[in-house]
Amino acid sequence: MTETSPTKSSGTDFIPTTPPVAAAPAPSPVPSLAKAEAPAAPVNHSDQLARIEDKAARIEDKYARSEALLSRVEDKVENASSRMNEAARQADLASLRSEVRGMADRINRLPGTGALVLTALITAVLTVALMVAVQRANLDKLLPPSLGGQPQTTSNP
Repeated sequence: MTETSPTKSSGTDFIPTTPPVAAAPAPSPVPSLAKAEAPAAPVNHSDQLARIEDKAARIEDKYARSEALLSRVEDKVENASSRMNEAARQADLASLRSEVRGMADRINRLPGTGALVLTALITAVLTVALMVAVQRANLDKLLPPSLGGQPQTTSNP
């Protein structure tokens, strides 16, 4: 708001003065396109074409690196999925083993051939012994006729 005077005042020694800002140069008028391109046209187009080719080569390199990275990621995912499938298969095999072990334990608890033969012999001997006892005690009347019991007859006096 206040203008600085070219002369120093007595009370403003502590305020530094800034040099006056030079006016920005006025923009030069834009030359016409025909004048600027006429002498530099072959050099400018070839430079531009070279830059475009360089950019295309860099883009191709980036694409190749990205493709290689994606193929490595794909390989890692396939390896991980195969490991997970193997782990699941191992878990299935472990559960199958435990089930087979349980069935084997139950089968091992069943009586063996010797016990079955012994049971059959004891049953046969006891059956014969009981039939002999029934016949000696004249209890065969209590047996049904289909088993060889004597028919019950009632005597009429």
